[in-house]
Amino acid sequence: MSDPYEYQFNLRQWHLIQDATGHHEWQEISTTRRVLANKTAMIICDMWDKHWSRGASERVDVMAPIMNQVLSAARKRGVHIIHAPSDTLDFYAEAPARQRMLAVPNVTPPAPLEHDHPPLPIDASDEGSDTGELQTYKAWQRQHAALEIDQAKDVISDNGLEVYSFLQQQAIEQVLILGVHTNMCVLNRSFAIKQMVKWGVQVALVRDLTDTMYNPARSPYVNHAEGTRLVIEYIEKFWCPSLLSIDLLA
Repeated sequence: MSDPYEYQFNLRQWHLIQDATGHHEWQEISTTRRVLANKTAMIICDMWDKHWSRGASERVDVMAPIMNQVLSAARKRGVHIIHAPSDTLDFYAEAPARQRMLAVPNVTPPAPLEHDHPPLPIDASDEGSDTGELQTYKAWQRQHAALEIDQAKDVISDNGLEVYSFLQQQAIEQVLILGVHTNMCVLNRSFAIKQMVKWGVQVALVRDLTDTMYNPARSPYVNHAEGTRLVIEYIEKFWCPSLLSIDLLA
C-alpha cells in the first residue's frame, strides 16, 4: 500500500500588530501547514440546486462544476467529503452516504471556547440579493446536481454534532469549508466556521469557492465581488485562515 498523500496548505490570515512607531495596523500573514489527505475533511455548505435569489443561483451554477473537480481530486487522494445541504436531508434519507453518517456514534463536544463576534463589514439586512428579490422562501430541494456524491465514501449531514462526531471518529486534523453563503451559512451553521472554531477544530475557508449574499445597493456600496472579498478578509482576521483550491489540486 502506498503512503498517504501529504498536502501543503498555504494559509492566509490577518493579524493586528503594532509597528516600530507604536501604531496598530493589520498585516497579512501567510503560513504553511502539512496535513495528510486522510486526516483532512471538506465540508460543502448549502450548495443547493436552486436559491430564491436569481443572482445567488447563477453564481452557484457557475461554481458547482469547478467545485466538483476539486472535490474529485481531493477524494482520490483520501480526503473525507462531507456534503451539508441544509434543510434537504429528507431527499437523502435512504442514501448510503447519509446512513453512513447516522451510524457514527455521537461524541460529546467540549465546552465552547469564548470568542468575540465583531460585526460583519457588509450590510445584508435586506437578505443580500443583488437581483431584486426581497421575499425569501425555501427554493431548494437537494444539493446541486453538478456536485457528485460518492455513496461508497462520502457522508451527508447538516447537523453540527453529527459532523463533529465524524471528525473525531476519523481523527481529522484539518477541516476545509467551502460553499455558500460566506456571511451567513458558512459562518453560522451548526457545522460551520464559528461552531468549529469554538469547539477547537482546525478549520480553514476555501476562499475561491465561496460567495456572499450581498446587495451592492447597501453599505459599504461596493460591487458584489468586493463584498465577498471583504467578508473573506473578515473571516481571516477574526475566525480562521483561508486557502485557495489550487492547494488541493497541486
